[in-house]
Amino acid sequence: MTPDTSHGISEADAKRRLAALALGAIGVVYGDIGTSPLYTLQTTLSHDGMKPTPESIYGVLSLIFWAQIIVVSLKYVVFIMRADNKGEGGIMALLALALRSVRGDARKRWLLAIIGIFGASLFYGDGVITPAISVLSAVEGVKVAAPHLEHWVVPVTAVILFLLFALQRHGTERVGKLFGPVMVVWFIIIALLGVRMIVQNPHVLWALNPYYGVKFFFTHGLQAFIALGGVVLALTGAEALYADMGHFGKRPIRLAWFSFVLPALVLNYFGQGALLLNHPDAIDSPFFKLTPEPLLYPMIGLATVATVIASQAVISGAFSMTREAMSLGYSMRMPVVHTSREMSGQIFVPWVNNFLLVMVLAAVLGFRSSDNLSAAYGIAVTGTMTITTILALIVARRQWNWSRFTVVVAGIFLLTIDFSFLGANLIKIEYGGWFPLVLGVGVFIVMTTWRRGRELVVREIKQSGLALEPFIENIAEHPPLRVPGTAVFLTANQHAVPHALLHNLKHNKVLHERNVLLTVEMLETPTADPGERIEISELGGDFYGLELRFGFAEDPNIPLALSKCSKVGLPFDMMDTTFFLSRETIIADAKRPGMALWRDKLFAFMARNALPATAFFQIPGNRLIELGAQVEI
Repeated sequence: MTPDTSHGISEADAKRRLAALALGAIGVVYGDIGTSPLYTLQTTLSHDGMKPTPESIYGVLSLIFWAQIIVVSLKYVVFIMRADNKGEGGIMALLALALRSVRGDARKRWLLAIIGIFGASLFYGDGVITPAISVLSAVEGVKVAAPHLEHWVVPVTAVILFLLFALQRHGTERVGKLFGPVMVVWFIIIALLGVRMIVQNPHVLWALNPYYGVKFFFTHGLQAFIALGGVVLALTGAEALYADMGHFGKRPIRLAWFSFVLPALVLNYFGQGALLLNHPDAIDSPFFKLTPEPLLYPMIGLATVATVIASQAVISGAFSMTREAMSLGYSMRMPVVHTSREMSGQIFVPWVNNFLLVMVLAAVLGFRSSDNLSAAYGIAVTGTMTITTILALIVARRQWNWSRFTVVVAGIFLLTIDFSFLGANLIKIEYGGWFPLVLGVGVFIVMTTWRRGRELVVREIKQSGLALEPFIENIAEHPPLRVPGTAVFLTANQHAVPHALLHNLKHNKVLHERNVLLTVEMLETPTADPGERIEISELGGDFYGLELRFGFAEDPNIPLALSKCSKVGLPFDMMDTTFFLSRETIIADAKRPGMALWRDKLFAFMARNALPATAFFQIPGNRLIELGAQVEI
């Protein structure tokens, strides 16, 4: 057996691990795009006056096939997944990469941040619509088998979704192990159903030729453009594929797509097309009418389970994105629960889980059918896809050193496709497309308010702080009473005296033997390199400046980091160390420049309810002293 010396494991073990991760990826990453055959063809060929004629069937099938080849295979699986930020994916990781490429240019960084945050905000809209439409479309199969049970569709869907979100606390590792084999069965069955019908009408395979997609546009004009709003349903889950890259890795996701998922999807779509060529009246539910009648009820059950799994991709993607947003300073601090001892990227964020659950149930109860929800679907997906392309092109130019000509050609090609899908979906705004847009705009306001609010707080602290150097000189000239031990003061400004230090000296009349001013910096990379994690500066008078740096995908554990400072000349005895922190109370002041008063109040509300910095930095409560401070913004 040949050992894999680069990873310390044998080649056979490496292959088994790759297969296991690919299986998990099929269960978690590809659930969303894997269940799109439930509603895509039906929606596209039955809306806006479209009829399932042979010309439209060939045209739509051709568009679906080439959209999956170009958008999913080439753009996401090959191109976008190259833009991994030390293994992490998703639009927030991509934004961090793009921001690193324009360091020193504040205007460009601000513009990129606004674009990236809006794209991330739209992803949450996708995270609401995907579970709602997926599970509804599966449960609606009951209407084909037993029309008299139609009134049970919405209540059953709501119960299933509630159970799905309750399951999230167990983590994607367990979910992946449970869901992977189920999705393998799902893809095999939908492929076999497609093959069964393709054999009866093999002429449908002519739609693999892009000529039929181009011809469809020339013969159907505006109707063909509107049809793109339905075709994009076949691409849902592509963004979650990128966002979940940190959970499973690049190679397993690519292996699963090209060797298994893509062939199964193509076979099922073309099988539905073959059915419609022979029976156009099956357009009301081509997926379930593809299934032999004796197998209809088992298929409805399997479809329901598969759509529950489909929702997992965007939910776990939302968790990953939220943690990245917190570390990068775009989201208030929230509790994060790790659900795997082996994969640090597998997490559960209770607040986000509860928010998504409420919004998903509101969508199900408000729209009440997958047909109605299809009008709301697509805008959030295509908006995020377009922004992802823009950020990836910037990374390709600035960090991969692609030539300007290559970037322009790739940009024209990819953005033409993205804007076409986006434009076709903008038509849906008044029919339900407003829902994910409102959600996205709401999340955008919250994220930008938090970011701007933190900037204002830091600015106020820096402006009101005493200069550190004269303070240390004054302490040397007029020494106060010194007590044994080390005091660590968390501060955002290494050149000013922390408020907590001043309060301690003023009220307690003492100073510790050794005083450390600690600043924590979150980097625009998922993990910090060993050489940049710790930086120490001696300030005189037994005062030290200490900067700790963490990546945005890491958990900032200050006690653990301090235990490693002895290697660089600043040892800590945690039993003899006390942490001091100023807890700011935010006061909204309409007279101060910065934000509108309502945004000041929103930020103050979020600051009151955010996870305390001490918990976020894992500082033990029995070693902590918090001192209050008011900050007006």
